[in-house]
Amino acid sequence: MTARVPAANISESDLHYHIELAAPGLKKEDFKLSLDRNVLSVNVEQQKEQSQGQKSYNKREFSYGSWVRSFTLPDSANVEQIDATYNDGILMIDIAKREEAKAIRRQIEIK
Repeated sequence: MTARVPAANISESDLHYHIELAAPGLKKEDFKLSLDRNVLSVNVEQQKEQSQGQKSYNKREFSYGSWVRSFTLPDSANVEQIDATYNDGILMIDIAKREEAKAIRRQIEIK
């Protein structure tokens, strides 16, 4: 069996960085998020379900395994404010920006 690494969408707003990982079929307990310096790692270790009886398969495509996906965060990320939720097969991670990195918008008067 080969490990499948989920696809990721990465976006940015004025206040946060957003990472979405497509990881259907998992439970939130299967995920472990860790931060080492400015590298955010998402680890999954999914155990093969043990059944009481022995089944004989003609073909088996359900896979169980582990994978790691790592993201290097920019210096403007506030690593003290990272939130994660898992809903409908999507792991969503929001990383706040440092106050000085937030976009400042204002009108500038022309003289």
